[in-house]
Amino acid sequence: MFRKKLIGLATVSLLALTLSACDSGTTPEAGAANSSDGAKPYVAVVSKGFQHQFWQSVKSGAEQAADEYGVEITFEGPNTEQDVAQQVEMLTTAMSKNPAAVGIAALDSQAVTPLLEEAKTKNIPVVAFDSGVESDIPIATAATDNKAAAAEAAKHMAELIGGSGEIAIVAHDQTSTSGQDRRDGFVDYMKENHPDIKIVTVQYGGGDQLESANLAKTIINGNPNLKGLYGTNEGSAIGVVKAVEELGLKDKLTIVGFDSGQAQMDAIRSGIMAGAVTQNPVGIGYETVKAAAAAVKGESVEKVIDTGFYWYDAENIDDEKIKANLYE
Repeated sequence: MFRKKLIGLATVSLLALTLSACDSGTTPEAGAANSSDGAKPYVAVVSKGFQHQFWQSVKSGAEQAADEYGVEITFEGPNTEQDVAQQVEMLTTAMSKNPAAVGIAALDSQAVTPLLEEAKTKNIPVVAFDSGVESDIPIATAATDNKAAAAEAAKHMAELIGGSGEIAIVAHDQTSTSGQDRRDGFVDYMKENHPDIKIVTVQYGGGDQLESANLAKTIINGNPNLKGLYGTNEGSAIGVVKAVEELGLKDKLTIVGFDSGQAQMDAIRSGIMAGAVTQNPVGIGYETVKAAAAAVKGESVEKVIDTGFYWYDAENIDDEKIKANLYE
């Protein structure tokens, strides 16, 4: 970009805002929420990532809601889910456009807190999505009910093994909310509904495929009557799949997973994995923008918005509704 002498600071500032473009192909005007010229309110949506298919599905849902509820959106995210500084920069830029509302899937709650405080000062509604923010500023959070989703996985596991027998869990961690909920939802369902099913152990592999595979092998070798294993995220589930493959036990153990990903989809199509629970990224994006649009109009919104989930297996994996919510 070349430089010219400043003729007027106001003129340059206005030009900079005018040149700001959004990913949906439209350019929202700063202050659109308060304009009287019929411009649509502008909602800035900043996700945890952008290239991953999960976030593209979230974007698709956000765009659907934008069309339906009459708002303009931008949807962006950092190159990876470790780029906290880049996300903060994106949110800072979005805030400079004076949005009518903001949607944020924070990589680091503390890092975005000053910007959330700014939004509160300016009376800009904030909707958190995918995961919560450690703040009471967001008016709503649109996310998966991980306990309920894990209970759905347990329900299918119970049906698949005939309502009795020994199973085990390979979880991604025991410290995050998602890790705890995906474990506890599964365990609680079994305790309440299937007393003849015994969970022999819960092991934690950090979501790492190799570590999870090694744990699964140890579990299988130490429990000769084992009927099934449940992996609480993609890495955990694929680790279990690898262990079963390497031990030559396909068709002898029932594997149930959580999340999506090409490896899990391939395992389900090949028959080594019975099925898995996928989140609803399209619904996450849709409900985020829907809530933001309602808040702009001064309407009340639910504090916690359950965006749902789906069980998928070999029978429904290619259904259009399921395919839209599978992410590689």
